[in-house]
Amino acid sequence: MYSFEQLKIFVTVCECGSFSAAARQLKRAQSGVSQAIANLEISINQELFNREKNTPVLTEKGKALLPIAQSILHQQKYFDQKVESLEREYEHELVIAIDESLMNDDVLQILVELADKFPVTDVEIITTSTFDVEELVREGKAQVGIVYADGKLKVDMDFFTLGQARFLTVAAPDHALVTLPLVSDTALKGHRQLVHRSSDRKELWFSYGISSKLWYANTHQTLIELACHGVGWALVPEDGVMSLIEQKKLVALPVAHEFHGWLTPMGCLVSRRHGSGPVLEDLLSSLKKLSQKNR
Repeated sequence: MYSFEQLKIFVTVCECGSFSAAARQLKRAQSGVSQAIANLEISINQELFNREKNTPVLTEKGKALLPIAQSILHQQKYFDQKVESLEREYEHELVIAIDESLMNDDVLQILVELADKFPVTDVEIITTSTFDVEELVREGKAQVGIVYADGKLKVDMDFFTLGQARFLTVAAPDHALVTLPLVSDTALKGHRQLVHRSSDRKELWFSYGISSKLWYANTHQTLIELACHGVGWALVPEDGVMSLIEQKKLVALPVAHEFHGWLTPMGCLVSRRHGSGPVLEDLLSSLKKLSQKNR
């Protein structure tokens, strides 16, 4: 009978590309890794790798079994996380991580109501970039995260959608792009772009840098302030700039490929490392109601 350890070694070899690289990552002897794969092949009576060359190559049967092995390991991790969370009986604190541009009136009202219902629970709110929020939830440093959703399956945390956010391409009123009746990609590339980037240098999948001249900031608010001062153009959340557009401090550019702005989904990430106590359940219930309201 095969073991979880053998499946882990099998997946690691596939991800690393060789027995030696897998051994280094797993901090094991290469001979031990090779023996574990051999024992797994004997257990399932299937050849997983072609060893004719120096680098092991997955066989067709190995390719068929790899995604199943990955799924089994994900389920094992989920089981272990759930067992750990059940050991915690009461919430003494709740950590909520939020993309800084998603701390809007709706979310703030939910937090105000949470404070009234649970006055003795300590709550920490961390506002940062979507990528940093996701990492905080993944590591168990935050129970809940509110982010821009990239549509990728999250295998190590739970997720539900909260609605959609619109992004607008903006510039100061005296910016050269404002004079154009329709702004093309080529025109945008010719002017300095203000780009959102996380602390580990990750850019959002819909607002990455395309210009030959780039400035970066890890908050959308900083990008908005720079745009107001004419430093460059930026793609930023509509909620954060509508009042500035009305005050004529910024102009929404008529971009050819996204004339009415760019819509992207928002979502809620939930850690599997924490127990589902009354405070967390109340927060998630309120967020799900907000999701239904936004549909």
